[in-house]
Amino acid sequence: MRVIQAMAGAPTGGAEGFFMRLVPALSEAGVDHAAIIRTHEARAKVLQDAGVPTRQLRFGGPLDVLSRMAYGRAIRQADPDIVMTWMNRASGQCPKGNFVQIGRLGGFYDLKYYTGCDHLVGNTQGIVNYLVGQGWPMDRAHYISNFVETSYAVPVERSALDTPDGVPVMLALGRLHPNKAFDVLIEAMTDLPDVWLWLAGDGPLADPLRRHAEDRGVEARIRFLGWRDDVGALLAAANLLVCPSRHEPLGNVVLEAWARQVPIVAAASQGPSELIVDGETGLLAPVEDARALSRQIKNVLDDPDAAGERADKALAAYEKGFSRQAIVEQFKALFEEVTR
Repeated sequence: MRVIQAMAGAPTGGAEGFFMRLVPALSEAGVDHAAIIRTHEARAKVLQDAGVPTRQLRFGGPLDVLSRMAYGRAIRQADPDIVMTWMNRASGQCPKGNFVQIGRLGGFYDLKYYTGCDHLVGNTQGIVNYLVGQGWPMDRAHYISNFVETSYAVPVERSALDTPDGVPVMLALGRLHPNKAFDVLIEAMTDLPDVWLWLAGDGPLADPLRRHAEDRGVEARIRFLGWRDDVGALLAAANLLVCPSRHEPLGNVVLEAWARQVPIVAAASQGPSELIVDGETGLLAPVEDARALSRQIKNVLDDPDAAGERADKALAAYEKGFSRQAIVEQFKALFEEVTR
């Protein structure tokens, strides 16, 4: 069986990060793999070093005819059994051929880009329910979650981030976008006068969030870290992770915290509320409720023993259903099923 993984991804992002974890993992597990990606030399080198032949294309807009032609030519030359396409552009531009096309969705996307697919994979049950609700056949909609990086990480030095030793630190991760509701977390900090925040991410709200922090008088306790590749080191040094999202289809950050036994507080948006059993594997607060969010953060910091017990249960849940081995095996089983 030969599989091509195709992604016209952005320079950074959750789907792009998971693509770079999954494809080498599947190759290591014995799946004959090749990749087609938007031009990104560092990404291509990682894939090729993992033994995955990689073709880079521009993947421009609707007028980029040359990329479309090269995309089709690359697939025909590889003669795959399966082409797995990630997100809208790679899925919508995939040519027809004598292979099974699997579209992989990490959000509630417009299905007009996936009409050429034979099967769809959603990384949450909520996405799968959405697909079926949109008329996609239930027997061709599959739920397979993400897994996250779990290799040992040395805690980042707090002094390197201009943060005093001994103060409680919460970490938040993600694109600085309205969906992530970091404005709500900044508001919650007004009720947490001794707590510091490391905010790792970049995006269009970088400047507005800084101004909001200044307006609320909490900017001195926030470190805007930009996009980071050392999430494990940040988690190892933080007291808890907070996911305040208004909209969060999966919540990779939940899995990041679970895998590293870091207590988590999350707003009860789609993904986190699907994953977290409130009071068992984390704590939930209503969406866009800064006061409730701050109370749950206080609960973690005021009772570290209970927070540690929840983190232990979360790790067990991760290892059972969301580990690298578990997810790789689910994808291998899917590949066998759709080509049978």
